[in-house]
Amino acid sequence: MAQARIICEATDLPVSADLEKGFGDAPEVVAETIRQAAEAGLIGCSIEDATGNSDAPIFELGHATERIAAAVAAARALPFSFTLTGRTENFLRGRLDLDDTIKRLKAYEAAGADALMAPGLPDLDAVRAVCAALDKPFNFMAGIKGKSFTVAALAAAGVKRISLATSLYRAAMTGLLSAAKEVREHGTFGYIDASLGSAEMNEFLRE
Repeated sequence: MAQARIICEATDLPVSADLEKGFGDAPEVVAETIRQAAEAGLIGCSIEDATGNSDAPIFELGHATERIAAAVAAARALPFSFTLTGRTENFLRGRLDLDDTIKRLKAYEAAGADALMAPGLPDLDAVRAVCAALDKPFNFMAGIKGKSFTVAALAAAGVKRISLATSLYRAAMTGLLSAAKEVREHGTFGYIDASLGSAEMNEFLRE
């Protein structure tokens, strides 16, 4: 939360965070996480149903829904609008079951989540099926190779919000690694020709 506060204080834009499973299993812990998130300056977050336990990677549906309901109740008690996203980790944790994924998202929607999320859906047909089953906005997560689609295709499928996850960071680090390997392996500096100059970078950071 200290890191979230630093980010919130550095920008005038609203900040939403991936708060994973809410830093605890019990619904009351998740509710406290929402309160602390709001105090840090966040105006939204996602809460997921991954347990962190490899033997049972996904919370039982009833317990997972109680956790979302507790998060929603804490969010509604705040003096400002807080967007709560209910997220199922099925396709990221080896449970490749679209029907169960939809069932979970509908349960989280009924519990009061403002938006829904299911990272790792395998194709646009799955995205369309999920969006058609929900009344609340669906958030698609781009960044998985072979499972990231164009904005136009996602919009046509019914997606209302797109998250980039770690993809921009990974793209930046890929550029860094490629440049370092060029210097080490070839003794050339061709990456410089495609790079922003210092003045351009400084102007970008000031905007």
